[in-house]
Amino acid sequence: MTYSKTAAATLHMADWSEAVKADIDERQGSERHGVYYPKRGLTFAEASFTYTGDMAGSSTALFLLAYLDGAAPTLAFERFIGSIGGLEGSCVLRATGTHSPEAVEGHYEVVPGLGTGELATRRGEIDLRLAGEAPDGYPLTLRYDVD
Repeated sequence: MTYSKTAAATLHMADWSEAVKADIDERQGSERHGVYYPKRGLTFAEASFTYTGDMAGSSTALFLLAYLDGAAPTLAFERFIGSIGGLEGSCVLRATGTHSPEAVEGHYEVVPGLGTGELATRRGEIDLRLAGEAPDGYPLTLRYDVD
């Protein structure tokens, strides 16, 4: 979809908590950084992020991850509270993507009808790729319009 506006921002991860909900191969997974990841299975994660730049604020995201050989498919909803392009309010983003030790990739879309304040009629999308450690955050661009 084509949008008339963009908001450049930097994403900073504030917190990530992940729990196994189904371990299909029962303890055949691996441990990284003190966290167990199933070889094949389902996990639930809750994360919080901060954004700086043209999109400034904070968010809470809920993720479902399906681990298998290769990159894990993910589904998520994220509620952002702050400002976009100088307009204040909140909006909800729906994400689909993949999660692997090498990178996180996702396509985010603003969910119509879940915004508040000046962001109530926001439409938009973000394509995101996070790779490696980024102490200064990850750059992203929201392409958007306001109805």
